[in-house]
Amino acid sequence: MTRTLILLGLLLIVAGLAWPLISRLGFGRLPGDFLVRREGFTFYFPLTTSVIVSIIISVLVWLFRK
Repeated sequence: MTRTLILLGLLLIVAGLAWPLISRLGFGRLPGDFLVRREGFTFYFPLTTSVIVSIIISVLVWLFRK
């Protein structure tokens, strides 16, 4: 469990450092990502981005378990 938490923490740090590069690829502005702007209120729900990231993580976990 400790090893998994350390690995997850390192992955989050790498993703945070790489975020400027990742944002240039268009993640967060895909069709299916909902953005509602009203006066004094902004709601953002990245549905498509979440699905794509989930698929990528699932494939990586599946590959590493083999």
